[in-house]
Amino acid sequence: MADRDETALKPTLRPMLPADAPALAAIFGASVDELTADDYDEDQRAAWMATAEDEAAFGARLGAMLTLVAVVEGAPAGFASLKDNARVDMLFVDPALARRGIGTLLVDALEKLAKARGAKALTVDAPDAARPFFERRRYAAQSRQSVPVNGEWLASTRLELKVEGAPAA
Repeated sequence: MADRDETALKPTLRPMLPADAPALAAIFGASVDELTADDYDEDQRAAWMATAEDEAAFGARLGAMLTLVAVVEGAPAGFASLKDNARVDMLFVDPALARRGIGTLLVDALEKLAKARGAKALTVDAPDAARPFFERRRYAAQSRQSVPVNGEWLASTRLELKVEGAPAA
């Protein structure tokens, strides 16, 4: 797919299926390893990637949320999950297809679904690599934090988007 013209990419969205777990775990691992190398060292990335080694557990985690899959040429190219209609919990794109609109398509869909379900705001805990993406979408930084993951500390920024047109409190 990497040799194709970018205009040939026509991703479609669909709900996650249980059979997607191995492909989504592979996208997760590749994305963490390749796209966050400037932000986390090798041990931190390995600890984060290990959270998807048990594909059944990873699939169950995704299945417990509203998870959308972007498909390009019949194969998963990325995914995003909405947790409790208030949090973008995961957003990962195959590194070979990064920066081609797949993440935007996924987050657009999650934001529309959250708005339709009455969400007043969405939050995301974004690694530094993803922070500019969310800031371009009008998410505002709220706090900086470090969380333990398999014995390593991973820094991220919590950002929030006020959902336009959401019902008043």
